[in-house]
Amino acid sequence: MSVAGLKKQFYKASQLVSEKVGGAEGTKLDDDFKEMEKKVDVTSKAVVEVLARTIEYLQPNPASRAKLTMLNTVSKIRGQVKNPGYPQSEGLLGECMIRHGKELGGESNFGDALLDAGESMKRLAEVKDSLDIEVKQNFIDPLQNLCDKDLKEIQHHLKKLEGRRLDFDYKKKRQGRIPDEELRQAMEKFEESKEVAETSMHNLLETDIEQVSQLSALVDAQLDYHRQAVQILDELADKLKRRMREGSSRPRREYKPKPREAFELGEPEQPNGGFPCATAPKVTGSSSFRSSDKPIRTPSRSMPPLDQPSCKALYDFEPENDGELGFREGDIITLTNQIDENWAPSWLLRGEAWMSWLRRATWPPSQSRAD
Repeated sequence: MSVAGLKKQFYKASQLVSEKVGGAEGTKLDDDFKEMEKKVDVTSKAVVEVLARTIEYLQPNPASRAKLTMLNTVSKIRGQVKNPGYPQSEGLLGECMIRHGKELGGESNFGDALLDAGESMKRLAEVKDSLDIEVKQNFIDPLQNLCDKDLKEIQHHLKKLEGRRLDFDYKKKRQGRIPDEELRQAMEKFEESKEVAETSMHNLLETDIEQVSQLSALVDAQLDYHRQAVQILDELADKLKRRMREGSSRPRREYKPKPREAFELGEPEQPNGGFPCATAPKVTGSSSFRSSDKPIRTPSRSMPPLDQPSCKALYDFEPENDGELGFREGDIITLTNQIDENWAPSWLLRGEAWMSWLRRATWPPSQSRAD
């Protein structure tokens, strides 16, 4: 920066301090200029916020909003881009419906209805893509250009005007100590900047019809989107109603359960392979074993008395001595008499088929297994 430039920056800083701290009054701008500046400031804030809200309206998803902001509408116009590059929520819903409709198959009314609804949702997604492109091209981009160019240029002129005003006021207060030519140049530059800023603000405010046309383009795009959406949804509603009528008129198939297969329940086995036995009551022992006191042979597969110990034969047993009881596999044997607590019939000891019974038979609680 040159020496003259440094001096000018010092003059402006000194004048600003004197106004903010010392209460010095600077050159007053006319009321028309201030009113114009106020309107431009309000316009700038309105455009910035409307842009943000419009993008949020098109895409509530923050990630999609970021992609929409970077969307190049020129490439879309030239046919280089078929969609904005991000999935629409309607398209995601449609793909979900189509996938499950195919899984249900053509025999399902609900599956066919899901296919119809899914195709309609995908069409809605395409219409929504067109809405995004139209709004971006005819509304968002022009407003963004207004912010980046016209409003930014006005802010530049106003900032330059303020700097030249401070420089002019500083030299005006030191009139006599500063050459008159330098003061005159400062005043001319101030007036020049004021005129340029005033002209740019006037042009913006007088051409606001452009912003009205851009807003109209937004509404036209919305109307076109909603018309197409209504048409798609009307067609879908007709299809679903027709399917409802066809489904209601179709005779209902009655459910006929398949015949049940026969299943015979065998007697439950014990965890160690034995068979359940009833609890043995305590009986009075006798001095000898008589043939009349033989255990009762119960026919095969019959239930034993609930108050006598009993068991089921696992193998055949042929008696070898008098008084022994023979039986066949599957017979139910019930013990009717017992000599003492430590007694067991000899055929129990001999019959290998009854060793299981010795281990699992239910005797009185105080009894130990027979020797």
